[in-house]
Amino acid sequence: MSGMSIHTAEPTAICPAPPPRWAVLAAHLTTWVVLPSGLWRIALVLGFPAGYTDAGFESFQTPGAKAWMLTLSVLCELAAFLTIGLVRPWGEFVPRWIPLIGGRKVRPLTAVVPAALGAAALTALWALVPWWWTFAHHDMTPTGNLVVGILYQPLFLWGPLLAAVTVSYHRRHRGTAARSRQTPPRRAGCPVGPSRRCP
Repeated sequence: MSGMSIHTAEPTAICPAPPPRWAVLAAHLTTWVVLPSGLWRIALVLGFPAGYTDAGFESFQTPGAKAWMLTLSVLCELAAFLTIGLVRPWGEFVPRWIPLIGGRKVRPLTAVVPAALGAAALTALWALVPWWWTFAHHDMTPTGNLVVGILYQPLFLWGPLLAAVTVSYHRRHRGTAARSRQTPPRRAGCPVGPSRRCP
């Protein structure tokens, strides 16, 4: 008996269910709904009036305005890209290349709470976009007013899409937590197999 060793089982990782196809499509769609308005702002940065009159375009020709528009376009696209993390493995575990925290499991609330707040803010921010043409845009040409309004319409979907993907993420991880509580612990002395890794 003294030569026998008793193995204690390590907890087995219970992975969340894979995201539904609609959630994957919605997450990827967020990057596309942001793109048209971002490209329009980049056109302004490059010196194209992009629908503005000569007088209206003057305020966009300063270095500060160009830097702001470029930064806004990049940040919007990066924020939209983060939605994909809610349906990809790097939304479950921090990528290993990130210093100090790489490889750690992402706590669901650290993803759900910011995503939910962001979805609410984006929904409120772009709620009036469908009524773009009911507002006066004296600094734009008639054609510019029409085209820019069309380019901004997809932003109306950003908040609802993020909200839907966030709800899907929350439901999958809530189910994982429930399964973890229901899984009985292994008894000491039972053979221990390889731990399951999430994909």
